[in-house]
Amino acid sequence: MQPDSEEVRALAAACGRELDQEQAGRLASYLGLLASWNRRMNLVGPADWREVLRTLIPDGWVLADFLEREAPEAGLTLDLGAGAGLPGIPLRMFYHSGRHILVEPRQKRTIFLTYVLGALELPGVAVRRCRAEDLPDDLRRADVVLSKAFMPWREYLEVARPLLAEDGLCLVLSSEKPPEEPPGGWRAGRSVEYEVAGRYRSVWSFTPAICSRKDPL
Repeated sequence: MQPDSEEVRALAAACGRELDQEQAGRLASYLGLLASWNRRMNLVGPADWREVLRTLIPDGWVLADFLEREAPEAGLTLDLGAGAGLPGIPLRMFYHSGRHILVEPRQKRTIFLTYVLGALELPGVAVRRCRAEDLPDDLRRADVVLSKAFMPWREYLEVARPLLAEDGLCLVLSSEKPPEEPPGGWRAGRSVEYEVAGRYRSVWSFTPAICSRKDPL
């Protein structure tokens, strides 16, 4: 069943997020496309769009709020291992700064992402089919690098480091508590903890240790 924007709006409100008409419409379209393609491609675990909204979409709006505070004028964001567009596509419904590149090496998923972006007309978002390590030089000075379940977080930081600008921000989405000490070569930034469908989640941020990033006023 194709989700209705008012249904989506009501369910999002029950999950703690108020949507405007445009956001609800775009999210309804995305959830409908995801459910339809998921029957053929196994993009995500939940089959029902309501379960997707309850369990997978909230990461996007948490990230949007986090980036509005920590990187309100980011010029380039790299979303590694973008998969079915979670959390990147919901994120861009709420956070519009600069360019957002969905980096995904698997062909079927990049076809899906390209189709979705054409349907939703999200501003500043593009798909790049390649491994993170193979991104071209013009995409290796990102203000923000983020990923969800791309690989173990310490390995992910090593992949992300060459892609970041000197004062860039690297975000980790996790179901674990943030580490007490950052790994070598990194400074710990702000983190946020939240619940989705009764389960613990968190976003951690790191900056390169040589960075002189200051807390916003």
